[in-house]
Amino acid sequence: MSKARIGIVIGSTREGRFAEKPANWIYDLASQRDDFAVELVDLRDHPLPFFEDLASPAYGPSPNEVVRAWQEKVASLDGYIFTVAEYNRGPTAVLKNALDYAYREWNNKPAAFVGYGGTGGARAVEQLRLHAVELQMAPIRNAVHILLPDFLAVNSGEKMLSQIEHLNKSAADMLDQFAWWVRALKAARDDDGKK
Repeated sequence: MSKARIGIVIGSTREGRFAEKPANWIYDLASQRDDFAVELVDLRDHPLPFFEDLASPAYGPSPNEVVRAWQEKVASLDGYIFTVAEYNRGPTAVLKNALDYAYREWNNKPAAFVGYGGTGGARAVEQLRLHAVELQMAPIRNAVHILLPDFLAVNSGEKMLSQIEHLNKSAADMLDQFAWWVRALKAARDDDGKK
């Protein structure tokens, strides 16, 4: 079985975003593993319009070239780790929009979450787990939640995420669980492809 390809999706596009810090941190941790290859997938590189296709992507390809490029990127990956900002008790609109612009490409692949904010992005992550189920992904239980005190310390430059031991432990637990699901679902997809 070939090495699984994992996309770390940077779930915010706003100027001055915090999202790059957890994305780069989890990328560094995941890159140390030998069970998958990781890449950063920045939504800034995929300037999707707000969903406007006449039909759901479940029923066919988009007429929009930018959307088709996004769908191809999603399809090329075997699993996803999303960085999740929480806005008004939910995920960013740009991340939800990106989820909506693909369907089959997400199917039967695992999803993990690194949330941040006042409650560690917990409410946004909870909503994204529901969206992931509808897109036939397998959202895993373990996640990383960067609560406000750690968020503020990292954002001010007082600390780096790699220096916060309880977050490193949460990340290791999440990556271990995620790796199991990556292996299981990739093997099942590969087996389905042989039939």
